[in-house]
Amino acid sequence: MSTDFAKQRAGMVDGQLRTTDVTDSALLSVMGTVPRELFVAEAHRPLAYIDEDLEITPADDRGSARYLMEPSPFARLVQLANVRPGDRVLDVGCGTGYSAAVFSALAGSVVAVESDAELLARAHANFATLGVGNVTLVEGALRDGWGGNAPYDVIFLGGAVEDVPAALAAQIAEGGRLVAVVGHGNAAAARLYVRDQGDVTGRRVFNAAVKPLPGFEKEAVFEF
Repeated sequence: MSTDFAKQRAGMVDGQLRTTDVTDSALLSVMGTVPRELFVAEAHRPLAYIDEDLEITPADDRGSARYLMEPSPFARLVQLANVRPGDRVLDVGCGTGYSAAVFSALAGSVVAVESDAELLARAHANFATLGVGNVTLVEGALRDGWGGNAPYDVIFLGGAVEDVPAALAAQIAEGGRLVAVVGHGNAAAARLYVRDQGDVTGRRVFNAAVKPLPGFEKEAVFEF
């Protein structure tokens, strides 16, 4: 029996997004259209629209497991970023490309950086299937962002981090926004960083528990 993904997308929008204060009509329309099931392994496609983070690659000797962020916190972060037509977006840790596909429909252009070559290859294949043409996929260290195309109007971090590196903050354009979940587990919170007259300031906006994005761990310091 085939799965009715269109019906599941509608259910996600009505049952997970609208009920958690996601009100941006353009974002709701895009997330009701982008086929989330394409961005997970075939075995996980029936689970693509549940309200949980979904593993897209397991932990191995190369690093930690990676996840597709749960729909509600993802949508709330994107809404917080206030993406506008024509904006230049940096998607940090794009994984298999779902977040970049959403941004591609909301913004003018997207640079999506990924450190895992296998995930990047899957993102390339997914964009070819969808005919996405305004996303540039690049391989690099996530915490470094992608300075070659900076500055960006929006920077999105696709998982929880322990801190926002100065290198990423430096890539925010004047008037630009960076959104990230900072902290661990249930103690983490979504934060919005804005550059105004050259200065970057941040504020806590809402609680959010999502899976971590590797490469943002603080170095352990010996204390007497």
